[in-house]
Amino acid sequence: MQNIKKILENPEKFKQLVKQKNINLDIDELIKVYEERSQVMQDAENLRRERNQNTEEIKKIQGKPPQNLIDKGREIKESITAKENSLKELEERYKKMIYKTPQVVSDDTPIGPDESGNVEIRRWAPEGGDGADPKKNDFELKDHIELGESLGILDLERGVKTAGFRGYYLKNAGALMHMGLMMYGLKLIKEKGFETFVTPTIVKEEALWGSGHFPFDEENIYVVDSLKHTNEDDEAEGREKKFLVGTAEPSLLNYHRDEVLDESELPKRYAGYSQCYRSEIGGYGRDTKGIYRIHEFAKIEQVVITKNSYEESEKMHQEMLSYSEELLKSLKLPYRVIQLCTGDMGAGKYKMYDIETWMPSRDSFGETHSASNLGDWQTRRLNLRVKDKDGNKYFPHALNNTVVASPRILIAIWENYQNADGTITVPEVLREYVGIDVIG
Repeated sequence: MQNIKKILENPEKFKQLVKQKNINLDIDELIKVYEERSQVMQDAENLRRERNQNTEEIKKIQGKPPQNLIDKGREIKESITAKENSLKELEERYKKMIYKTPQVVSDDTPIGPDESGNVEIRRWAPEGGDGADPKKNDFELKDHIELGESLGILDLERGVKTAGFRGYYLKNAGALMHMGLMMYGLKLIKEKGFETFVTPTIVKEEALWGSGHFPFDEENIYVVDSLKHTNEDDEAEGREKKFLVGTAEPSLLNYHRDEVLDESELPKRYAGYSQCYRSEIGGYGRDTKGIYRIHEFAKIEQVVITKNSYEESEKMHQEMLSYSEELLKSLKLPYRVIQLCTGDMGAGKYKMYDIETWMPSRDSFGETHSASNLGDWQTRRLNLRVKDKDGNKYFPHALNNTVVASPRILIAIWENYQNADGTITVPEVLREYVGIDVIG
């Protein structure tokens, strides 16, 4: 959510941002609604003041007040009710629009309409280091589906039978590697000074509005139907609509919603493990085979709260990104870092990177990590503020980054570590969790 004052000061800038980020928002209409809302609020306040004056005049009169003052009081009351009804409608329209206003972008963010405008920043491979391409195998490669099913570590057929489209079972060494990745990621990020969490996966609606997943990603969020309002009794008991998260980010951000932090506490460095759920609306027909695009997965997500300074938050952005690269290097997986362009980065992003890891069966890199600096776009939505040493309050910057997400990363591990005899060598850093050196 953007500061309306900035939009009023430079509407053309935000019209350009809306276009560059492919946001369905009319800035002129937003300004019009804001001005109407402001006028109605002022009118309502004037009427309340007039009502109070009329009430004071009636109190001064002994006995029955004159009919004209009674009639005037009634008219004022009706006018206030009409203004409040109008204001309620304008507030709803204003909220829907202001929550879609975009964050500004960094000077080095590429301008582009979609993923075709993204730019590769660097790549790494274990054989050659920085700038190196993935090695070519000298035997016929199997994809992760054939490897997983032949070794008894993946069962897609029964996964679909149980869970439907995109369902899967991880088994035996596959399940141990999946859980081992979570433990390895938590251990790594704990050593970097992050507080570690297991976060709620069922959250209230305001948690997703606060993080910015509503309204932009609403179609991919699962609703917990059993907690919907079904009758007046449910509502009286406080039951409300709940949602399944697609990342720990909303839960970590809402940890401090409506709070005022002391600046001396910054930066807040949090990392949360959670099961994650996405309906993948719009993803049908894309990556339908295997475990690349699925409805349920596990992830460890970093969230950092810093001072309201892009110089400081960008240093933290690069630091957070380096932890994901460190993890991939320790797994000896080839990867590349992509800087996202305006049309592919989302409304709230100031700057954004993806890390794509080499997946031999695709003969290409596949996205496994994402790191974003959102400035104060989320903290405004969350009403999360910071008080400096002089007592001044401001909205801090918020950043997020993927430490590790599984099972997608298993595609890269299994396919890059496969052997000519159909076995899979377990990465050295995961052997303590899997318990064996080779899956065969």
